[in-house]
Amino acid sequence: MSYLPEYIEHYPNMNTAFPLHFSVNRLKSGYRAHRHDYLEISYVIEGEGSETINGVEHPMKPGTLSFIQPYQIHQLYTNPGCTLTLYNIRFSHGLFAELESKAELQQLLVQTDSSLVSYHCFEGALEADMRRSFDALYEESRGSESWKRLKMKVMLIDILIVFDRNRKQAIAENAKTDEIVATRSLYLDIIRYIQHHFKEDLTLNAVASHFRISPAYLSALFKKKAGRTFLQHVHDVRLRHACGLLTSTDMKISDIAMEAGYGSYNTFSRIFREQKSTTPNDYRKLSGEPNRPSKLS
Repeated sequence: MSYLPEYIEHYPNMNTAFPLHFSVNRLKSGYRAHRHDYLEISYVIEGEGSETINGVEHPMKPGTLSFIQPYQIHQLYTNPGCTLTLYNIRFSHGLFAELESKAELQQLLVQTDSSLVSYHCFEGALEADMRRSFDALYEESRGSESWKRLKMKVMLIDILIVFDRNRKQAIAENAKTDEIVATRSLYLDIIRYIQHHFKEDLTLNAVASHFRISPAYLSALFKKKAGRTFLQHVHDVRLRHACGLLTSTDMKISDIAMEAGYGSYNTFSRIFREQKSTTPNDYRKLSGEPNRPSKLS
């Protein structure tokens, strides 16, 4: 038998001309999994815990605003020894019936973009500003001044707009961070690949194909990360290996050229001169007698 969370059908003021209810709730042991067909906003004032919305958990701490859509299954957990204190606003779509023609507002109230998270944690000055907005709305809800209902709608819309702007900005920043991390990881993978395969016929197209990226992207990646071209890096790795062999062995230079990944001595010699401003033979002489292994008699 499948488990169904509690379905909450009503809240105070639900079936009135002004279907909005504002309350302060103090949870010492969280709140069981539930769902409902109206909209709900919660804002943490004090305490810490966590919340699960449709199976995705996020922390709850002062400054955390959650915007629950109809039929989303959500559950609250309070950290041991804490009391989780929240502002809760429950309202129906009918609250903004006169604004149904406002497409942006309707997109916010009837969220169809699955990439948008249902919460955002305000911090620093933004947390203080949001707390003042909720405090002001709560005081307005308890008063009886003229224009009360209209002012509460305007204040609620303002809270929703600030929430939506900040969560979208956070999503964009996280996406940018993920892209930076992925790019750094890809670059390091390519560096390691070259280090292990420099003796082979490494070309820009071949390496790009191996990593399933375009040659143009690979070229741009090296210019951005290393400040040089892909080919310059390959030559640097190969020549570093060749220089080690020149100074530590008595191998023939033509053999060193092949060992370093160059198909011919002439190509190796030309690139060596371009990079080191000397010939491989002179480099060996200038480096002094290598610590070559003694030959067997």
